[in-house]
Amino acid sequence: METLSDAVLQREEAEAQRGIGDAGERSWKNLERKSSFQEGAGQEIPGNERQFQDLSLPNEAGESKKGNAEEEMVPALVHRSGKYKGEEMQKETVMMELTGLVQKAVNESSWWERRGIDCAILTAAFLSLPAGFLLLGCSHTLLFSLGILVMGTAHAVITVKGTHLASHGSLSESQAWGRFWAVFFIELCGSFTARAGVQAHIKVHHAHTNIIGLGDSSTWKLPSLPRYVYMFVAPLAVPIITPVVALGLLKDLSMGIALRALCMITLGLYSQYWLLLHLSGFQSPVSALLCMLLCRAAFSLPYIHVNIFQHIGLPMFSPSRRPSRIHQMTHGVLNLPRNPLLDWTFGHSLINCHVEHHLFPFLSDHMCLKVKPIVSRYLREKRLPYQEDSYLSRLRLFLREYEELMVLAPPITELVGIQ
Repeated sequence: METLSDAVLQREEAEAQRGIGDAGERSWKNLERKSSFQEGAGQEIPGNERQFQDLSLPNEAGESKKGNAEEEMVPALVHRSGKYKGEEMQKETVMMELTGLVQKAVNESSWWERRGIDCAILTAAFLSLPAGFLLLGCSHTLLFSLGILVMGTAHAVITVKGTHLASHGSLSESQAWGRFWAVFFIELCGSFTARAGVQAHIKVHHAHTNIIGLGDSSTWKLPSLPRYVYMFVAPLAVPIITPVVALGLLKDLSMGIALRALCMITLGLYSQYWLLLHLSGFQSPVSALLCMLLCRAAFSLPYIHVNIFQHIGLPMFSPSRRPSRIHQMTHGVLNLPRNPLLDWTFGHSLINCHVEHHLFPFLSDHMCLKVKPIVSRYLREKRLPYQEDSYLSRLRLFLREYEELMVLAPPITELVGIQ
């Protein structure tokens, strides 16, 4: 009975958050709600097992208390489960109150604030591509270097910010256009499969943030690599690894989706290669391929760093003792400070508004920035953590404790009162 109540509470939270998003958001929220309901229904009330064990202990006369179990068990369990349910109710109320504040800010915002600013940034990145190709054709070292910078920045904006927003359906209110942009940005521009990308990011990472064995960021770990190789050399291979991994995932997709992904990835890679040969004037295929690698790897180091800095090293949770959503996200997510370059290339939701993004994943980058003061103030008022740290501080931490954070298994952190 109590597990059903817990599940209903989780479902109410998902329903409250559903009001923020559009039709595409609602479809995913329903899926998330269903998953949360199933997980919640399988949880046990902490202390029940021990309560039953205590009731079966023998008394001084050597007689078991089991005969009086019916008399002693009911008030004890009612007290424990009632207290537990009260704590959960309070946590859900906090989440719904915060959702109401954020929803009010979203409703008062214009389309330009909700989506237009981020769409304009992506458009500017595409408009800068012709200049980048022309600069790469210059023989002057300074102009060629400027071309690398322009192409590298544009590629980061399109393949990091663009793919991230597209995977969340944040670029359009239409589900059909949302699917189109997901294929366009993730497959054509990002050289990965849209189906696998959305599955891994939305349905695993966001639904199970810092849950051991599910969303614990273990996919970013390569224990066989030394710390300096992993932190400063291996990320440069991301442009090569990404399409290779995508090809390996095609076997798990249906024939039609796999064929579409293969065509889109091939078209995206070949388009840049062809333009380097015919627009930039590269004389050999090898030089064109090396230039592609250089441009695509320009922001690979901060890309890997950001992905590990904001979750690994923070509290992890057991799948069987999941905290409430607001406690899960406030304890397991960290914000980096404002960074003019990374804010524009990766987006606010991946840099300085990552906590807000995990609480309200369908908000655009600019809307995450707009609600940031509301979220931070509310969490501090409720004495919940609002974790922030600098890029250099996290870098020093990972270099100093690389063995513990990136090689050994992550510890399960049990937070008293939120299991």
